Amino acid sequence: MVQSPPHSATAVTPFEQRLDQPLSKLPVTVLQINLGRKCNLACTHCHVEAGPKRTEELSPAITDQLIELMHRFPQITTVDLTGGAPEMNYGFRPLAETARALGKTVIVRSNLTIFFAPGYDDLPEYFARHQLHVVASLPCYLEDNVDQQRGAGVYSDSIRALQRLNQLGYGHDPALCLDLVYNPPVPRNADFSLTPSQAALQRDYAAYLRSHFDIAFNQLYTITNLPIGRVKQYLKGKALYWPYLRFLADHHNPATVDNLMCRHQLSVDYEGNLYDCDFNQMEALPSRSPGGQPLTVADLLAANSLDVAQQVQTRTYCYGCTAGSGSSCGGALTD
Repeated sequence: MVQSPPHSATAVTPFEQRLDQPLSKLPVTVLQINLGRKCNLACTHCHVEAGPKRTEELSPAITDQLIELMHRFPQITTVDLTGGAPEMNYGFRPLAETARALGKTVIVRSNLTIFFAPGYDDLPEYFARHQLHVVASLPCYLEDNVDQQRGAGVYSDSIRALQRLNQLGYGHDPALCLDLVYNPPVPRNADFSLTPSQAALQRDYAAYLRSHFDIAFNQLYTITNLPIGRVKQYLKGKALYWPYLRFLADHHNPATVDNLMCRHQLSVDYEGNLYDCDFNQMEALPSRSPGGQPLTVADLLAANSLDVAQQVQTRTYCYGCTAGSGSSCGGALTD
């Protein structure tokens, strides 16, 4: 279904018009690398549209460029590895080990169930040995809700994985950080709601997981479902795409803008192209030079600078990051 009636489209104020000035880039400190689309799951809320049948992944040449980037620019304090299941895609271990050897924080965005896929059973010990910061998807603390979003049996495997990480010290040892990610269910009708309070939901997660499974974790991140990828496809099929965008725009919170992740982050795809965030990457909206040219990792190396882009590229779906308490790869942006 093509769903873009003019009256609906124009009812949503373009994101850049809601800001007092262009959204400027700050010095880049976070390098987020999407290693590829290969994944052992095919979750309904996945904006990457990853899955077991996807084959796209980093090449050795792009991996080498990224390693050079880490060596050359100490201003990168955090390397954020995502996918797909990042652990399944080429370059995961060389990139993680290089970043850790350089003293950088390494985030691995794990779906947890990968621990039980053939050939990946050493991952918990690998994570702990290299002190990787694990950010694990657990879209609810209740089994039915998780399995509906991510597939039958995912919840029980996730609980087993969290317990294994706890046994290795995650959630207890300050050097072994374990954070969880909440994604709300994809809207089924026009009765939309904002993502719940992160602090309150963290208390609920902690109490339930502790009492039922003796699981400990550090923080909970609440992340809004942006209308891109599989969520976009679903919303368009239900004639909810424009109503959902209007809902997000109606709840725009200016207090979130200063903390938007896209301002101090670069997102890299498996071909070495650059974006201001992972969401822009999935919508093929590249980061651009002041002259308007799409940027690549090779361009940064040639310029000997991470800070070539001066403005963040925005679209209407950016309201998903500024609605209510805000949303980012690090959770809510305001209290």
